[in-house]
Amino acid sequence: MIAARMAMRDAFKQASPQILEPIYDVQILCDADMMGDIMGDLQTRRAMISGMDSEGHYQRINAKVPQAEMYQYSSTLRSLSQGRAKFTRRFSEYNPVPYDIQEKLMANYQEEEVEA
Repeated sequence: MIAARMAMRDAFKQASPQILEPIYDVQILCDADMMGDIMGDLQTRRAMISGMDSEGHYQRINAKVPQAEMYQYSSTLRSLSQGRAKFTRRFSEYNPVPYDIQEKLMANYQEEEVEA
């Protein structure tokens, strides 16, 4: 059993696995004067802006954002817009995690494994 576990672990590492993360479609409605701040915040969250429209006197931003980067987004959006912007999100797909983040995750996992 131990030999099988070690063989599986070695085969898994040699296969170069890739971690996937959930991506969400996010729509943000805001005033035009707040768009710059909101778009800047989205860029720091690894968002891919897919379009901008106008809806009445509001501007709509469409983006794809990793779920890990959506932590406390409602509070951040509220503070950026003084409570005047709103957003909706829905699951879109799974995409590979960027290489540098995957390396960090693997290093953290290995540290925890050694401690246990």
